[in-house]
Amino acid sequence: MTTQETRPESPGTPPYPDDAEVRSRSVGEIVGDIQKDLSTLVRQEIELAKAETKQEVTKAGKAAGMLGGAGFAGYMVALFASLTIAYIIGTFWPAWVGALIVTAIWGAVGAVLYSRGRQQLKTVNGPRNTVETVKEDAAWARHPTS
Repeated sequence: MTTQETRPESPGTPPYPDDAEVRSRSVGEIVGDIQKDLSTLVRQEIELAKAETKQEVTKAGKAAGMLGGAGFAGYMVALFASLTIAYIIGTFWPAWVGALIVTAIWGAVGAVLYSRGRQQLKTVNGPRNTVETVKEDAAWARHPTS
């Protein structure tokens, strides 16, 4: 290709340098550009990893909150179950019916919170995009001309 011919450009990419411009650059300049581009790439990958990690930690935090709620509900089940047993053993008055109903309600709340928390915890993933792009970058670095 001669320097007179034009090379196609895609939107958003810098134009190809002329052959004369490429030949006039020193190895040091080329290595410096590679170093600068690699540094930029590493910074961008770190930022992506931070963003993905923050997102996943937020999801994990919500799931942990729901599991904490399930733990509290479990505590309430134990408390009201104990009160129910105490009422049943102590007297056969109708107060135990109320305590049993409250125990059943807390049991249902605990089951729902546990189920939702566990379901949401299963959706937590690692930084997939970062891992994929790092693999692509490593493959490119091994074979930059392909």
